[in-house]
Amino acid sequence: MDRRAVITIILLILLVSLPFIHTADIWAKSFVIKIATLAPEGSSWMKTFDTLNRELAEQTKNKVKLKIYPGGILGDETDMLRKMKIGQINGAALTSGGLSVLFKEINVLQIPFLFQNYGEVDYVLAKMDSFFKKGIENNGYVLLGWSEAGFIHMMSNTPIFSVSDLHKVKVWICEGSPMAEAIFDEAGVAAIPLSIPDVLIGLQTGLVDVVHTPPTGAISLQWFTKVKYITDVPLAYLAAGVVVKKNVFERIPQPFQITLKESFPRHLDQLKSVTRKENQEAIEVMANHGVKIISLSKDHINEFKKLSNKAMGRLSGETFSQKALDEVYSHLETYRKGGK
Repeated sequence: MDRRAVITIILLILLVSLPFIHTADIWAKSFVIKIATLAPEGSSWMKTFDTLNRELAEQTKNKVKLKIYPGGILGDETDMLRKMKIGQINGAALTSGGLSVLFKEINVLQIPFLFQNYGEVDYVLAKMDSFFKKGIENNGYVLLGWSEAGFIHMMSNTPIFSVSDLHKVKVWICEGSPMAEAIFDEAGVAAIPLSIPDVLIGLQTGLVDVVHTPPTGAISLQWFTKVKYITDVPLAYLAAGVVVKKNVFERIPQPFQITLKESFPRHLDQLKSVTRKENQEAIEVMANHGVKIISLSKDHINEFKKLSNKAMGRLSGETFSQKALDEVYSHLETYRKGGK
């Protein structure tokens, strides 16, 4: 065999071998996914992440691991979004407020008084799931699964029965929350914007008198120790989910991607059931701590609903599209008629 033929054979062998060398290199790597969350240590969210980490370690032979930054140590959701963008972290557990920054249509889930119960929530999210996931993915992120913070309740240091009562107090508003801004603007209330870590200090110093959060949030953030009243009317639903940057996710070998997409929804769905139970228990804890439960009259509830509807009418097309709103209402109508 002449020298040219030998060189040709060697080159062919190298070319054929390269993909296998590259594949072997990928499988030899370990992947650590850095995820930030506001959930504190010891919370059900952190317990879920611990369970996920153990399961991923077992199923991927320690090739995929989660590194969780709990308790807002990396900042609030705005900080998390910024740190994902610059690559400091790979993912985050976000409420619908944070998720809507990645895909604005998710704002539609935050409309006050939209849902009457969890059955409606589960039905609409199941119907809209692929739409929301595609929108998030088109913006460079992968939604690994949904969970929730639950229904938001109003808490205060003076009893709030009507819209006019809000004019007498200092109301907190989460920084960068256009829907809440629109509602309080419609009510003629000059709300005070604060980041979530600053709210407790605001309550302690009297900077704010009224806050709004799911009951479990009030417990974990210790807000319940600085309020005297909670309304028994759920104001809005707060979804939550875990996202990872798409370019990070796609570097993980495909079999492990499948593992992530199977494990996260299953455990986050279980977390949703736990959260619902904990929210009910949190109201009982607050009542035992001396927080009084306020029941609103039907007329006052309708007053708040009318206010919300006017504000949402101004926002439709800006923070969410009319198409998304119509689709949500269509699914709700079908569910309420007993449809599938």
